[in-house]
Amino acid sequence: MTALPLKRVSALALSALMLTGIQSVSASDHEHDHGHTHSDHDHDHDHDHDSDIYSGYFDDEQVEDRALSDWEGDWQSVYPYLVDGTLDEVFAHKAAHGDKTAEEYKAYYDTGYQTDVDRIVIDGSTVTFYENGEEKSGDYQYDGYEILTYQAGNRGVRFIFELEEGADDLPQYIQFSDHSIYPTDAHHFHLYWGDDREALLEEVTHWPTYYPSALDGDEIVEEMIAH
Repeated sequence: MTALPLKRVSALALSALMLTGIQSVSASDHEHDHGHTHSDHDHDHDHDHDSDIYSGYFDDEQVEDRALSDWEGDWQSVYPYLVDGTLDEVFAHKAAHGDKTAEEYKAYYDTGYQTDVDRIVIDGSTVTFYENGEEKSGDYQYDGYEILTYQAGNRGVRFIFELEEGADDLPQYIQFSDHSIYPTDAHHFHLYWGDDREALLEEVTHWPTYYPSALDGDEIVEEMIAH
């Protein structure tokens, strides 16, 4: 499969519907279960509520705005670890507890993780993309959130930031999903990017995923299996 370049993130031809004034998208095959660890947060919610939220079950009024600082840091794509076989242990673990073979899980995540952007650094309002040996930086400002509803009945939240200043070939929008719905320091995230805000909300099969650059492949495997 050819990796998608920075400005090209394809959107599925899915119909969007409105739910209490917030964009809601129904996705036929999206599991919304990327198999990673749960982020900590500084709210006084109990463990059951945390688990429900991580799994995509929450009320609209629980969702809060988030700042880009929630994702501040130096992040690496997990896709190279899929390509070199490091994540095979994760897919075998999923197969032992799920409804697909290890090969089927690997194919599913190959589509999800695929990207040429192997590193992202977030510092203040500046987001720097590292792609094919080149780096491009832009200033991104908060543009609200959208709640998405999946066919399985669970939901997710995209926290959206719009490019205010930067190179012409940077994406106009970036959308974070990390299974949290209120301010917290992310431990990993899935990122959607492109120039069409609404089309990105319909993208549910391709979600480049990033973990802290300080982690090695074995540590990422441990994090994924621990979830």
